[in-house]
Formats: sequence, structure tokens, C-alpha cells
Amino acid sequence: MSEKISVLIEEDVVDKRIRELGEQISKDYEGKEVVLVSILRGSIFFTCELAKRITVPVYLDFISVSSYGMDTESSGVVKVIKDLDDSIRDKHVIVVEDIIDTGRTLNYLLGTLKARGPASLKLCAMLDKPDRRVVDVDIDYRGFEIPDKFIVGYGLDYAQKYRNLPYIGIIEFE
Repeated sequence: MSEKISVLIEEDVVDKRIRELGEQISKDYEGKEVVLVSILRGSIFFTCELAKRITVPVYLDFISVSSYGMDTESSGVVKVIKDLDDSIRDKHVIVVEDIIDTGRTLNYLLGTLKARGPASLKLCAMLDKPDRRVVDVDIDYRGFEIPDKFIVGYGLDYAQKYRNLPYIGIIEFE
């Protein structure tokens, strides 16, 4: 089986939208420091580009969660694989995610992080796939709303491939 990738969102469009998100976050957090919590692995590309475009002081931390195990469909059971290194108590936190589909993992993660006492907790997602939503999740900063297709590029992968594509693509199997 071979894969064919078609461009859904061009690199320059992705770059422009990330710049706009960075400007909005900078405005919203003027005079404050913000902690970007990047959800590994997929959101690392987006997190780095976003951080470069935020003008207020930015701190980075990382968390890795899984709700898939060895399956291709979410089990609904979320497991923290790698936790944050630092406390987020009394800090302004923005969770950065590459894509939100069912919402189960983010709902669990946001509840877990909120219990740790941050001054504020927001969600920034590069891609939103609302047609797959099972659990409502409030997205404070949204890059793009996309159709229910298998997406790769800009951190998103298929079998660990295609993360490094500089655009958002749709993968089809031939």
C-alpha cells in the first residue's frame, strides 16, 4: 500500500495564522509571563513556531499522554506517559495541541492541569476537527477548522512519517 499526500493548507498560510495567534496571545498576556505546555510529540513543531511569535516572556514545558495504545481509535482511557517538569501553580498556562478530534484526551488533560492551580488555563490548537468531537472542549486559540480527513505534516504523522512536512496535508492510501 502506498500513500499519496495532497496539500490542504499551504506553508505560507500556516505561517501567517501562527503569526496571528502569537500576536493575539501577546496582546492577551501583555505584562505577564506565559507557560506553553506542549503535548508531545505532534505539537512540538507548532509550539516552537508559536513561541517565536509571542512577545511576552515564554516558558516551555512538555507533557505526553496517550489514549490510543496500540489501536487506531481512542480508547477513552488517558495515560500520562511524561508529566510536566515544573509546577504550574499560579502561572498563566496555555496548553498547545496539534489537533483536536474527539476531545476526550484534552478534556481529561485540562481537568488534570486545572487541579494543579494555575492562575489561568487556556487551550491553543493548530487544527480543530469538530466533526469527530465526542466531548466538548473550549478552544481559546484556534488555527484552522478542518474536515474529517487523515492529516499529516507540521508535526502530525502517519507511522512516525511526514511530521517534517512544512504544510498540512491529507494522506490517502492507494
